[in-house]
Amino acid sequence: MRIVFMGSPQFALPAIEWLIGSGHELLAVVTQPDQPAGRGRSLRPPPVSELARAHGLPVLQPPRVNAPESLDALRALKPEAIVIVAYGQILKQPLLDIPSRGLLNVHASLLPRHRGAAPATAALLAGDAETGVTILEVVLALDAGPMLARRSLAISDDATTGSLNEKLAPLGAELLIETLPAWERGELTPQPQDEALATYAPMVRREDAIIDWSLPAADVWRRVRAYSPWPVATTSLDGQALRVLEAWPLDVSVDVGPGVVLPLPDGAGVPEGAGFAVRCGEGALAVIRAQRAGRRALSGEELLRGVRGLLGKQLGG
Repeated sequence: MRIVFMGSPQFALPAIEWLIGSGHELLAVVTQPDQPAGRGRSLRPPPVSELARAHGLPVLQPPRVNAPESLDALRALKPEAIVIVAYGQILKQPLLDIPSRGLLNVHASLLPRHRGAAPATAALLAGDAETGVTILEVVLALDAGPMLARRSLAISDDATTGSLNEKLAPLGAELLIETLPAWERGELTPQPQDEALATYAPMVRREDAIIDWSLPAADVWRRVRAYSPWPVATTSLDGQALRVLEAWPLDVSVDVGPGVVLPLPDGAGVPEGAGFAVRCGEGALAVIRAQRAGRRALSGEELLRGVRGLLGKQLGG
């Protein structure tokens, strides 16, 4: 088939790597424009752009993919299909009308659950026991098209958004390898999604990661994992940012307010490296690793030794 690939981040690399060697005619790669990154804020290309150029593929990076000039460039390629993996822009109907066979999207959730921009993060925030990948045909509504295939993945207690995406990316590519040939031959019957089960995963904002210590410890723990590696769950200590990198919920009851730093309780269940706990609305959160502004990451034990009078301090607020 004559295929255009649309994708941008690291998550999309396994899928495009397979397409490059698949025997399909990969006409071009559409990815996001280069973005400022690092301390110098120099422009950095998306990972998909770097891989495509290394293989000599034409790369299109339109700021607005639905703009007339972008649509004209895509029409000129005469694609039979467009394969989308974490591209990053909403597609409008004129673009959907371009490929003669249609568009396939590899989405990192078990649709119809967690439609939208941050499905792995949403799965962790919701406390889901599993997530997965879905391949669907693209329609105008967000991630609402009929499904061709799904594959599940259990969510472990130590999973973060970063580690989940590292597992989901190759899983999605494997499912694409199985699904695309059968779809091309017309052997699959697309299954409509149950709209009553649909949930949404909005784009993550930096302010979402500010810790609310009045929440139950299990909820704060899920946020620590969901906002890793970005934007990182953050509170404040003595007026400066404190990033909580790794934590564990504890079922303890202490007569102090949320956000107060506590000594670790005696007994089992306290993870290695934890140095202290923080009272939550219910229970407490053992801090295993954390990082003060401008400092290196420390274990909870190291932080307790390095901050005078840490026990009893109020975090946040």
